[in-house]
Amino acid sequence: MTTHSNSWPAGTPCWVDLMASDLERTQNFYRDVLGWAFSESQPEYGGYCNALVEGDVVAGLSPTMEGMEDAPHVWSVYLATDDIAADAATAGDAGATQVYEPMEVGPFGSMGVWVDPTGAEFRMWQAHEHIGFGRVEEPGAVAWCDLMTGDPSAARDFYAKIFGYTYQDIGDDSMPYALFTVPGGDRPAGGMGGPVPDAGDAQPGWGVAFQVENVDEAAERVRRAGGSISAEPSDFEYGRMAVAAGPDGEVFVVMTPSETM
Repeated sequence: MTTHSNSWPAGTPCWVDLMASDLERTQNFYRDVLGWAFSESQPEYGGYCNALVEGDVVAGLSPTMEGMEDAPHVWSVYLATDDIAADAATAGDAGATQVYEPMEVGPFGSMGVWVDPTGAEFRMWQAHEHIGFGRVEEPGAVAWCDLMTGDPSAARDFYAKIFGYTYQDIGDDSMPYALFTVPGGDRPAGGMGGPVPDAGDAQPGWGVAFQVENVDEAAERVRRAGGSISAEPSDFEYGRMAVAAGPDGEVFVVMTPSETM
C-alpha cells in the first residue's frame, strides 16, 4: 500500500481534478473504470467531491462552473508549493501568464492557475488540511503525471526556475523526453517532453496516468462505460499503457508499470 500523509515536496505533481458537465455520469464512469468511491459533493465549494481508493483521496471532480460551459474538459495537474505567493511571482518573472491569482480554498489550502511560456496550463497547490494525493502508484490511483509540449527545452528552463527541477534525458531526437526530480528527491517526480510524432494539432498540456491491474481489461471497461480508446494497449519500456477518453472527451492514460519502474 502506497499511502501519503504529509505535504508533497515543492514541484511534485500533488493533485489532479476534472470539471464534469454531468457529475453523476462522470462519477459512474470512473467508478466502473477505476473502482472509485466518492466523498459527498460540497455545495459550498461548487459541488466538488473527492475520488477515493480504500478511503484515501486520489483525485477531485466538480460540476461545470456557471459561465464555464464552453471550457475544455481536461484533467488539471497541480504542482505542490511551500509558498504560493513567492512561486507565483517567480512564475510571472519567468514568463507565465496568470489565469487565476492565488486564493484560499477554505481550510484545505491555496491554489492558483497559470499558463507556462509554451502554452500549457498548470496549477499550484499550497497544502493546509488537504495535502493532495493520499495514495499513489496503486490500482485506481495516479501513477504518473507529465507535460507534453512543442517546446520542451523552454518548458524545462521555466519549471527549473520555479521549482529547481533537475532532468534525466531518456528520449531521442524524434521524441525528446526527460524525467524531472525535485530538490532533495530520490526518484523522478514526473516527466516532460515533446509531442508524440504525427500528433498533428495536439495542444500542450499536463496529463495524468492512472494505474490499473490490467490495461487491456481497463480499456474494455472504458468502452463499456461509454468512453473511448484513442491508443490501443501497448507495451513500452516502463510497462503497458493505453490512451483513453472519458464522458466529456477528457483524455487520460491507464497504465500498468513494470516491476522495475
